[in-house]
Amino acid sequence: MTEFDAIDALLASVTPQAELPPPDIRCELRERARLSKTRVARVLGVSPSTLTAWEAGRDPASEVRMRYAYFLDGLAAKFAEPDFDPHPESDVDADPDHECAPETIRESEEGGDDVESLNIPEACVLCGHPADQRVAGFVQHLDPSDCLWAATPAPTETPVGPMGRSSDRPKAQTRRAFDSAVEPGGLIAQAVRAALVEHDGNVELATAVLVKRAIPDAMRLLDETRKGGRYDVVAHPWMPDILRKQTSRGADRIWEARPKWTRHQLPPGEHEVSALDINGAYLSALKTHLPIGQLEHSTGFEHDRRRAGVHLITPPHWDHEAVLPNPIGQRDEPGSLWVTESTLRLLQRLSGPKYMLCEPPEIHESYTSGATEGLLEKFRVALKDARDTAIAEQDEVTLAYVKAMYSKFVSTMGESNYNRELYRPDWMHLIRSQAFTNLWMKALKAHEAGLTVVRAMGTDELHVIGEWRRVFNEGRGVTEVKVKDIYTAGAIADNDLDPMGAEG
Repeated sequence: MTEFDAIDALLASVTPQAELPPPDIRCELRERARLSKTRVARVLGVSPSTLTAWEAGRDPASEVRMRYAYFLDGLAAKFAEPDFDPHPESDVDADPDHECAPETIRESEEGGDDVESLNIPEACVLCGHPADQRVAGFVQHLDPSDCLWAATPAPTETPVGPMGRSSDRPKAQTRRAFDSAVEPGGLIAQAVRAALVEHDGNVELATAVLVKRAIPDAMRLLDETRKGGRYDVVAHPWMPDILRKQTSRGADRIWEARPKWTRHQLPPGEHEVSALDINGAYLSALKTHLPIGQLEHSTGFEHDRRRAGVHLITPPHWDHEAVLPNPIGQRDEPGSLWVTESTLRLLQRLSGPKYMLCEPPEIHESYTSGATEGLLEKFRVALKDARDTAIAEQDEVTLAYVKAMYSKFVSTMGESNYNRELYRPDWMHLIRSQAFTNLWMKALKAHEAGLTVVRAMGTDELHVIGEWRRVFNEGRGVTEVKVKDIYTAGAIADNDLDPMGAEG
């Protein structure tokens, strides 16, 4: 093939972008055909809220744009046929998704979190009865007392454990309803008391039982903290292939940016190094931007901070390896990689005017959904409060139980046989990488305060030289750090030695 043949082949592969009619015509065509947004969105492979945005003026891109244009062209051709009668005079009354008029559906006034109010009620995805709101594309009752699904009592003939959960119920599609008047945080204390009574005060046996039951009990606690919430957790959404394991024992394609860094060279002389332990790393990381609904694909460099998910990026070059770890972790292969929202936002922050430590990352494509940072906030606070009380009362049983709840909650929400009630590998990666991001920011804080950062590992290990107590508070709380070890590093006269090879 000559150079011109190659150019001709390249030109032949370029197709013009599909033309779309104006937004008001898009809405009118669908309304005249008496097709609901839910039905059209399902066929196109997007959420109803995305279709709403297209009919309001936002244009889709790439392959989905071609599908949408094909659909609209087909409708226009239908209406051009002389025998086609869509009964336009009754369209508005017949279509529950009639949303061309701006008064019909409005975003919530509380921050644009993808909550819509419906002028004409539709069937709730949980109980099937009419509901007036749509959240992240799903019609549902925002007040649990209005939802028959939430009001359905749990079967009474099945044995129920201390946290109120049946051990014999099916795991995948359990309708959980709890009539306990106990506040969410009180459920933890209630379960601990019951375990201690059951095992005659034997601390070891009670702890073992509670830790073993941590996953279903965490799900119960999540249910209780979600009552009255604006969003119902979409527990088993469709996931793109990048979030699925490539082999049965392998990993998916998401890079979590786990720190694994040791400073190459220490300042001259011998130094006392403090190995600090970051408390409750995963617990703190529950406060992160999580996608509410099903992930949707997009391309281009734009980043919408109202959404969250995973992104294919080309990371910026990092010039500060001598004093700080690379914010994307230690990586052998160059080029683009899939990262989480947490990592992307960290890179954007470091490239901004406050730090200017690197260039902005280049975004190539994304899978995102409307997001909120407070989705698990009540769940996190309930666990944090129980942990704080346990520390104050020197209650090691509750402390072990709470730690098992939040750590196993994070580790089993991916492809795990231990948690069939929640399948959100995107959340798992986001929370983990948020924990790594939090550690990285602590390293930066130490560096800016004049400490020498020696090592950063995983979610909770930070080694520094210097008076660290003027930078971090010491203690066992989630905002505090504690000393794991103190050792000597460096050489008295010759700094060419391995900086970590002195006394340990």
